[in-house]
Amino acid sequence: MKEKFLLRDLVYIAFLAALTSVLAYFAIPMPGGLPPLTGQSLGVMLAGLLLGAKKGAASQMVYLCLGLLGMPIFANGTAGVGVLAGPTGGFIWGFVAGAFVCGKLTEKNSHATFFSLAVAAALGGVVVVYLPGILQLAAVASVTLTEAVVMMLPFLPGDLIKALLAASLAQKIRPLTKNS
Repeated sequence: MKEKFLLRDLVYIAFLAALTSVLAYFAIPMPGGLPPLTGQSLGVMLAGLLLGAKKGAASQMVYLCLGLLGMPIFANGTAGVGVLAGPTGGFIWGFVAGAFVCGKLTEKNSHATFFSLAVAAALGGVVVVYLPGILQLAAVASVTLTEAVVMMLPFLPGDLIKALLAASLAQKIRPLTKNS
């Protein structure tokens, strides 16, 4: 059965793409020349948890395309092909898959518990986003996979906190989006 995107769905997709864009500007500097810890992954997790797999992924594809076209919506107000091809570009590519996984793990369960939402957010928003991110970081920065993983360890606590926040917000917001 072919899924139709209604006007309401397009508004939700645009809103979550915009939210991810705004959250990119909420940055905490990290030591040692690492990129800042941003709120982008919170937007990724919320997109999947609130919109489901396909629509959540679509929102992140919109985000990625707008940044690719030059809108300064990536971390630190950056944009363009150079960012997506750079050392941290793999994380942005991972946003699409991350939102998809978050959504896939919860979309069939309209009464998902906080725990199941948190697990989905952690798996989709952290594990799935980190995989292409670490691979591209290793390739572009000419470091080993082990070194790339170690470089990302300082980000894990913040991302896991964002997963818990996303689960909490989604638990409150999901019932409102399903009936509108």
